[in-house]
Amino acid sequence: MDSVIKTSNLCQYFGTFKAVDNLNFEVHKGEIFAFLGANGAGKTTAIKMLCGLSLPTSGNAFIGGYDVYKDSEKIKQNIGYMSQKFSLYEDLSVFENIELFGTIYGLSTKTIRENGDSLLNFLNIYAYKNKLVKDLSLGFKQKLAFCVATLHKPKIIFLDEPTSGVDPKTRRDFWELIYKASNENISIFITTHYMDEAEYCDRVSIMIDGKIKILDTPKNLKRTYNAKDIQEVFFQLAKEAKRS
Repeated sequence: MDSVIKTSNLCQYFGTFKAVDNLNFEVHKGEIFAFLGANGAGKTTAIKMLCGLSLPTSGNAFIGGYDVYKDSEKIKQNIGYMSQKFSLYEDLSVFENIELFGTIYGLSTKTIRENGDSLLNFLNIYAYKNKLVKDLSLGFKQKLAFCVATLHKPKIIFLDEPTSGVDPKTRRDFWELIYKASNENISIFITTHYMDEAEYCDRVSIMIDGKIKILDTPKNLKRTYNAKDIQEVFFQLAKEAKRS
């Protein structure tokens, strides 16, 4: 399978503190990959390196075929990113946000209009095209943020706790969007504190004290740890953590 993320002994130091310790993993085309870990495990630091926002201390990583040391701008142009905290402009309309970010991604006016209209129709929010973002519900805002993250048809989308704070129906709708993207060969790299969501992923990694402690399918993880669900696996491993 084609790899859209490939890391080799990836490390990040802050002084003598090793925040990320020799990460070695791959994410394949169209894969839904869960990146789990307790607060302080090193997830955010790792994601910043993978998104081209910070340079590693050592090791190697290629994102969409681009080197994190040499091609940080190309990486940013070929990924989508959606943060836990809503990051679009609330004083702009829905489509004005789409136009703004489409321009940032270097898309033509025609492509922005076509891709934007297509996504808004699919998300069933086309009727809100000219509505100010601040007047949308949280569920609609999350859908819009996902729309913007996929507007330029990236190879991979990073989702940082995307369903935090939304109702169960919105969570279900959001996962339908994730599956659709995956079926279109877009890879999904997701962090979440909802352990049931990890069960929906193709593979799950669990990070402890800067290292990936385990990486496997949900089914194999539950069998390995004789656990009824991923939450039980997570709690078993989290007991080994030394960082507070």
